[in-house]
Amino acid sequence: MRDLGTGFRYLLRGQRWVARHGKQYGFGLIPGLITLVLYVAALVGLALWGEDFVSWSTPFADDWSSPWQGLFRGFLTAVLFALGLLLSVITFTAVTLLIGQPFYENLSEKVDRDVSPDGTAPESGLPLWRELWISGRDSLRIVLRAALWGVLLFALGFIPVVGQTAVPVIGVFVTGFFLTEELTAVALQRRRVELRDRLAVLRSRKSLIWGFGAPLAAAFLVPFVAVFLMPGAVAGATLMARELMGRRRRRRGTGKAPPRSGTGPSTPARPAFEDEARSGPKRGSGAAGPGTGPQGTPPRRRVPTNPPSPPPRPSKSPAPAR
Repeated sequence: MRDLGTGFRYLLRGQRWVARHGKQYGFGLIPGLITLVLYVAALVGLALWGEDFVSWSTPFADDWSSPWQGLFRGFLTAVLFALGLLLSVITFTAVTLLIGQPFYENLSEKVDRDVSPDGTAPESGLPLWRELWISGRDSLRIVLRAALWGVLLFALGFIPVVGQTAVPVIGVFVTGFFLTEELTAVALQRRRVELRDRLAVLRSRKSLIWGFGAPLAAAFLVPFVAVFLMPGAVAGATLMARELMGRRRRRRGTGKAPPRSGTGPSTPARPAFEDEARSGPKRGSGAAGPGTGPQGTPPRRRVPTNPPSPPPRPSKSPAPAR
């Protein structure tokens, strides 16, 4: 439950960040508006010609009697439109990120620089065409997986009671996970984190991911809301990606201090020699002064492991005979 609240706070922090940076927010709206126009055109075309497509794809129902033919094809038309609407919600973020890769890349980098203690941001070092290729390839994989989940949940929706109560809730959480996966890809790709590693990182903190993505998925169900929330969602996902990568580095033994929950990334740990210089010499290090040990006691004399052998004694020569 704590991670759920932390994830939601990251979403709010991202929205507050773009609210303070109006220029970045304006640029972030452009890809969402382009994607919205494309999706609205596709849904309008589906509504206008969906019935003709269903009639063409069901020739076996041409000879059915009057009420059953209309009911059957009308039901399939409604199912087709609902499925298209569900897929548009699931894939909207992926398509928007693909179209707006340069916009959101710049936005994510500005967020990294703003919250970083030294004012720097990670860079992938890859050319733009290479970044676009990786982003498109990963987005296609995510869209295919999301489409499979969408078809499965849509089919489960026809189960009485469960399909109208539990399945919509599960659908929001599943959609939220995929949305977060797509949004964090902007920041994690600059850190050269591959898709398989990204999935491993996200699955290790599912509650945090659901706290960020589930409210966003529910908000995206409202028309036009996704366009206005996308810039802040990218900013919030960047902040959350910093925490996830910080925890990953600490688990690998980099010695970074753990961040406070919900406060974002931690400052990098000081090197050991810097800490020693700040805190002074350690006990028993012999650096308190010459001729002293811990707490001012005389130091112990070190005994060499291989002491030198004593010099040979001179042999006594016999006394001369008289």
